[in-house]
Amino acid sequence: MEPVSVSEDGAAPDEQAIQTTVALEGDGTCIARARHLAADFLTRVQADHGLPISQRAMDLTQLVVSELVTNARKYAPGPVLMDLRVTGDAVEIVVWDCDPVLPVARAADAGRVGQHGLEIVVAVAQGFEAQREPVGKRITARVALLDDPGGDLAGRNPV
Repeated sequence: MEPVSVSEDGAAPDEQAIQTTVALEGDGTCIARARHLAADFLTRVQADHGLPISQRAMDLTQLVVSELVTNARKYAPGPVLMDLRVTGDAVEIVVWDCDPVLPVARAADAGRVGQHGLEIVVAVAQGFEAQREPVGKRITARVALLDDPGGDLAGRNPV
């Protein structure tokens, strides 16, 4: 399925939401395809709407998309729905799959090989939420479009 752009969906009256939604097959190509769709979406947002988007935001969005779609493909059989939405100063990355089990970030362990995806997403995102849906679950992560004007990197502060 091709991405579908939608305007003013769920946005506040004075704020226009720019979004695209795509259904991804659960095959081996969906992760790379999702990353490319995310990069293309932000590039179009920048060109068509004149919104500034830092290279860091572009890279982090692709990283978050990759991690969330990888987890959906690994733990849930079937298709994955991905929604990308620019609201305010961030891009929301929403990934839905059919497995109702909510993910849990494991404790940091430098010796562990693999299973660091959720840790990475939580570390680089401004916001993270996992919700059960009537069928499956929905994971939402927010990535700032710009770095902090003071030179600090946007995202969560280390705890």
